[in-house]
Amino acid sequence: MTQESSNTKISKKAATLFFLVSLVLTILLLLFIPSFFWVPLPFVLTYAVVALDKI
Repeated sequence: MTQESSNTKISKKAATLFFLVSLVLTILLLLFIPSFFWVPLPFVLTYAVVALDKI
């Protein structure tokens, strides 16, 4: 079980990193090219759910 826990923590850290990067990208697109802010939105929502362990 210890190995599963460490794999889960790594996965959560990666998901959190992907969430933050995609969130920044979404905010930048919203500021500079508002018509395309929705493109990274699925990534923000998906990685937020994975990082919060709600799946």
